[in-house]
Amino acid sequence: MNSSSTGVLSLLLMILLTCYCTEARFQGCKPSGRIEGRTPPPGQCNPENDSDCCKKGKFYTTYQCSPPVSGSTKAILTLNTFQKGGDGGGPSECDNNYHSDDTPVVALSTGWYSGGSRCLNNVKISANGRTVTAMVVDECDSTMGCDEDHDYQPPCPNNIVDASKAVWKALGIPEDNWGELDITWSDA
Repeated sequence: MNSSSTGVLSLLLMILLTCYCTEARFQGCKPSGRIEGRTPPPGQCNPENDSDCCKKGKFYTTYQCSPPVSGSTKAILTLNTFQKGGDGGGPSECDNNYHSDDTPVVALSTGWYSGGSRCLNNVKISANGRTVTAMVVDECDSTMGCDEDHDYQPPCPNNIVDASKAVWKALGIPEDNWGELDITWSDA
């Protein structure tokens, strides 16, 4: 074999290996199932902060995992209130407390919440040229939804950082643009 043949084979091997590794990474977090929505009882779904309420007959995808965490993990920032009576439902899973909208706190999708291993730890969230530190206090459940325990809201997608108003303010996002935002995040 001459050196040009070896070079071509090496290049092909590198391309195949890269494709395999990329494919393996994307396969690491596939949907785990679906939940059929049902109409919430009157007044049982809190649509505060543009939260969705389950719809009868609509199917919602569930996940037991989230994309791999890196030093700059892509995610969708959503808005939640962790105060009593807010769209977050009951008290936070990590400490069984409610949290003021003025406190930078977040809930992470099930895979990133990792069974509570990130509870009360800080994460860094970056968007709009700014970075804010927030404490993980809850799970944004990607495995269940459309029931009383989940305020009759659909399961979270697997790439959500659900944040208090304080996080949105610290990122300098105008209030009329609050709702969903592409961000990156990492463990602090």
